[in-house]
Amino acid sequence: MDRRWRSLSLIFPTLVFARTAVAHEKWFHKGAWEPTNWHTVVQLPTVVLIGAVVVVTILAALARRHLGRPNIFPGPVALGARPEGITRFYAWVPVILGIHVALPLLVYGIQGHLFAPHLNLRDAWQYWLGLIQVGAAIAFFYGGLTCLAALGLVIAWLLGIGVFGFEPMLENTHYLGFAAFFLLAGRGPFSVDRLLFPKLDPSSRMVQLAPVALRIGVGISLVMVAFTEKLANPGLAQSFLEQHPLNFTAALGMPMSDATFALCAGSVELLVGLFILFGLFPRLIILVAWLPFNLTLTIFDWVELIGHLPFYGALAVLLIWTPEESDLWIKGLLGSPSASGSENIGRPATR
Repeated sequence: MDRRWRSLSLIFPTLVFARTAVAHEKWFHKGAWEPTNWHTVVQLPTVVLIGAVVVVTILAALARRHLGRPNIFPGPVALGARPEGITRFYAWVPVILGIHVALPLLVYGIQGHLFAPHLNLRDAWQYWLGLIQVGAAIAFFYGGLTCLAALGLVIAWLLGIGVFGFEPMLENTHYLGFAAFFLLAGRGPFSVDRLLFPKLDPSSRMVQLAPVALRIGVGISLVMVAFTEKLANPGLAQSFLEQHPLNFTAALGMPMSDATFALCAGSVELLVGLFILFGLFPRLIILVAWLPFNLTLTIFDWVELIGHLPFYGALAVLLIWTPEESDLWIKGLLGSPSASGSENIGRPATR
């Protein structure tokens, strides 16, 4: 037991930079896996690591309150960005997010999956839920009838509870975050909706809440995966590592068992998810997680790339978005683009 605890203390910081080495096991695991067992989270040493993550999260929340700002890393303004440039970037945010969520929805809808490559649709569900995903993908990509597509995405998520159960849908809460974002913010100035249905533009209060809804959806998804694929399902994590030997700790001169490796990875993933969920120093936590989020792309190629696209888009936006710049955010999304696509972005649309 002492040796195991020493291994945990040594390797935990290292796994901050290798969190995704055992991420999304269900996407790539061959064969059936054990169901989630929530009793494991109250057993040693899992409960200790979870408690440590909670303590760190609370301390970060207190530090954020003391500092009076959500970020400790400088934003675009500190790097020379001007208000008009930030406003124009915000105007493009719905386009960026629309593309990043449209591509996986289109692929999964065509392939007969729901939100993830391991959720295979059968019988009539393949057609109806596939149709909703493809329709939503097209709407998000072009920005036409965006709110209707967002409602369709919510309906597909709710129907998915009946088809696959509550747990798989909680793992894909980031799609609810995207749906909430587009319901609150619309598709922005560069969209079919703005050209043809300007009266459907959201209010400035709704637009202000949109990034928060996106952040919460992404955070819940990461927290749930940390539990359902690692902390509360060590059997799945170990079986995955047997099929895909990604435990690199021996190469670092600090070998540890697959069980301990998966436990540490799940703890760090939980930490990242909680920080994003509660908006605690998002730039810091996103920069820490960015590299490991891509480490296994060369191993799991296009399947992982398509599945992670919504996370890439959301994290990129949250990396730049600054809550204190709510006026610029509102101007960017409610502004009217000129023929050149830039001069009047910062002018609020007539309400």
